[in-house]
Amino acid sequence: MLLRDIAHSRAGDKGDISNISVIAYDLKDYALLEKHLTTERVKAHFAGVVQGDVVRYELPHLGALNFVMQHALGGGVTRSLALDAHGKSLSGAMLSITLPERK
Repeated sequence: MLLRDIAHSRAGDKGDISNISVIAYDLKDYALLEKHLTTERVKAHFAGVVQGDVVRYELPHLGALNFVMQHALGGGVTRSLALDAHGKSLSGAMLSITLPERK
């Protein structure tokens, strides 16, 4: 199952930091997100893009996880030579992470 099957995302960027929230469509799927969407998994998914730390903030009452990724935008949106590498593109890429099927 793809992450996009059970969640949507919102993103923002400032300088060289990308901020991506993943929000479960249904609160019952939050536990699955919390278990499988780790900082290590997100950093591995963005290998070659995210050069710094990834910090995860948990918002269980909202059914959301927020990831702050340092050194993720090639020096910043206005400095990067990458095509459309800012937050919104990364949030779409985040939703392609594969999760185990619900039980």
